[in-house]
Amino acid sequence: MWRYRELMPIFDDEVPVSLGEGMTPLFHATRLGARLGLEQLYIKDESLNPTNSFKARGQSAAITRARALGVTTVSVPSAGNAGNALAAYAAQAGLTAKVFLPRDVKKPFVRECQLYGADVTLVDGVITDAARAATEAGAALGWYDVSTLKEPYRIEGKKTMAYELAEQMDWEWPEWIVYPTGGGTGMVGMWKAFDEIEQLGWIAPGRRPRMVAVQAVGCAPIVRAFDCGEDTAATWENPATVADGLRVPRAIGDFLILRAVRESGGTAVAVPDAAMIDGMLAIGAREGISAAPEGGAALAAIRTLVANGTIRARERVVLFNTGGALKYLDALPPLGS
Repeated sequence: MWRYRELMPIFDDEVPVSLGEGMTPLFHATRLGARLGLEQLYIKDESLNPTNSFKARGQSAAITRARALGVTTVSVPSAGNAGNALAAYAAQAGLTAKVFLPRDVKKPFVRECQLYGADVTLVDGVITDAARAATEAGAALGWYDVSTLKEPYRIEGKKTMAYELAEQMDWEWPEWIVYPTGGGTGMVGMWKAFDEIEQLGWIAPGRRPRMVAVQAVGCAPIVRAFDCGEDTAATWENPATVADGLRVPRAIGDFLILRAVRESGGTAVAVPDAAMIDGMLAIGAREGISAAPEGGAALAAIRTLVANGTIRARERVVLFNTGGALKYLDALPPLGS
């Protein structure tokens, strides 16, 4: 990721806090594509980042700046993967990490935070409740808040997904990017990168990828706002989904996500949990890629968009698999079922 350091928030004399994140592979998913009727389906596999998700990118950038600013304690509310990444990068930087997770989060997320030496607090409710608890605990103590859009640097790390994609596709954009959307900073970061790449003259302006925001039927505030023509998304009541990363009842950057989807000519799709699990299994069985339910959700959305004619057979489609399956194995059907 830091091969793009000239475009990142780091000065010449600074050393990034890195665990080898970025430059994840872009696979041409030929077998899966053939079953969907797509000639050019690709999977950008973010599960191969440190701590098994794309969250490593944002936390690498955020912790790099935090250390440079003299921070000693960092905190984050998380649905799981962001907390794991914060804990790992804080350990690498020698900082104290405070992670606030929903009490019902899957145990591997809790255990991994503990593995990296983080102080974990479990909170009743969902990620917004964890955010409230983190603020209440850390504000008076001067903890550095690394929650989504409370600081600008996580987006800077995540924007590198777009730089890598452009480079891997020989400086041409695909027709579609299909992205699992909880907090949505990955999509916001890539949209920022599109601007930068055009200003640098690396890809001419005029045709960007159409962005698809994918959410769960049980928690779809962005999809609802998109369908209703709203510029912001109202809080989703009683969010429920097997995909912890999609159980975000209100995204701080909702207006930025919606703007990116609309300006790109894209769309927003909600899929049921059962389809996510089917997607996980299909990605694994057909391409040998470990996909979390979020990646399975993206595949389910592509199935829907192909079936209704939105995505055409010869268009280039990039599915972002934002994390791996290992922390979600309990979600798979029992053997013999």
